[in-house]
Amino acid sequence: MTHEARLAEELVSFIAASPSPFHCAAEAARRLDDAGFVAIPDGGEPSPIEPGQGAYILREGSIIAWRAGTDAPAAAGFRILGAHTDSPNLRLKPRPDSGAEGWRQLAVEPYGGVLMHTWTDRDLGLSGAVMVRAQGRVETRLFRCDEPLARIANLAIHLNREVNTAGLTLNAQKHLPPLLGLGKWAGLRPWLQDRLGVDEILGFELGLHDTQAPCIGGIDRELIFAPRLDNQGSCYPALAALIEAAPARATQVAALFDHEEIGSRTWRGAMGPFLRDVLSRIVRDHRERASGDLLRATANSFLVSSDMAHAVHPNYADRHEPEHKPRLNGGPVIKTHVEGRYATDGYTGARFRMAAADCGVAVQEFVTRSDLPCGTTIGPISAGELGIRAVDVGNPMLSMHSIREQAGVADVAAMTRVMRHVLES
Repeated sequence: MTHEARLAEELVSFIAASPSPFHCAAEAARRLDDAGFVAIPDGGEPSPIEPGQGAYILREGSIIAWRAGTDAPAAAGFRILGAHTDSPNLRLKPRPDSGAEGWRQLAVEPYGGVLMHTWTDRDLGLSGAVMVRAQGRVETRLFRCDEPLARIANLAIHLNREVNTAGLTLNAQKHLPPLLGLGKWAGLRPWLQDRLGVDEILGFELGLHDTQAPCIGGIDRELIFAPRLDNQGSCYPALAALIEAAPARATQVAALFDHEEIGSRTWRGAMGPFLRDVLSRIVRDHRERASGDLLRATANSFLVSSDMAHAVHPNYADRHEPEHKPRLNGGPVIKTHVEGRYATDGYTGARFRMAAADCGVAVQEFVTRSDLPCGTTIGPISAGELGIRAVDVGNPMLSMHSIREQAGVADVAAMTRVMRHVLES
């Protein structure tokens, strides 16, 4: 198997293990453990990290990992890869037991910009975190059920004759509660208690996920068909680049955040203090620390914010700006927005292009059409919060925010190669 094919298969495996942000961060931690990184409890006493050694802090659905540089952060700065672990889906409401007309259902609401119609007529499982009482305290446990528990059934065309001409219009409150079964039942909490073997459930963060496994596809096996490519398709290259990178002068960091799809304004989101606190800890714990070191370190740092990019769709090519039409397997995409929805500026874009050229990797360019609104990423947030120069990039994909998305096999290795070069530079 080629290196390119192996990395694509590893991405598929990573996504399969990560049906929720909690699972994604836990899978990243597992891979870091295997690579010899040291786990530091969130809020716990730091362990001494020598140059070349790696560590990480797990915060529920977010994780920040780093490898200490051979030079002090104040002198060499940080090389940071940023991505997000969450994806649009349907989340359970606090009192999820629902039903009508003899059906058992779940009360759900959209999380992020869900492409709602793609969730209909799919076999859905349930995953996330459950909070239980354990020895007088609240304990968070991962939960995952890949059995086809639920389904959001479409209305037959005989009862909606205009659907193919007028389009499918779904009301999130009325039409999204999935069907679980017929007749009465004790409710979700007793079912969860039985599954987990616990006496009391105090809370949960649970969402639906597609039970169809991610895979390599296409007539030449050059495509990836998977859920959650936005943005686990960026988390994996960042993680692989950090694990594979050789130690360098700068401290190498991979920051994978939860809650990007809902604005990042949480304690574990990019707008929270998590990254700043970790960088401050690294500077503080370095044996050569001095006053003002964090300011000096961030001034000497570079952040690559990686979030998947819009590839040109052959049936909707007019939705792209001319000369800015990224293609699958065409290489990493540099994303620019003149009003700062992306963090890229002239210098940071040039720096990423140079890194790609040094690796022999072609890059592509994307700007949103002037008559369409532009999305955003963690890039401007982290750059503004920390005062770090940043570039926004991403691998091209189709069906963004669908329950099942599409990307290119070759792009995984290309992005990983450039990210590794950035870390080692």
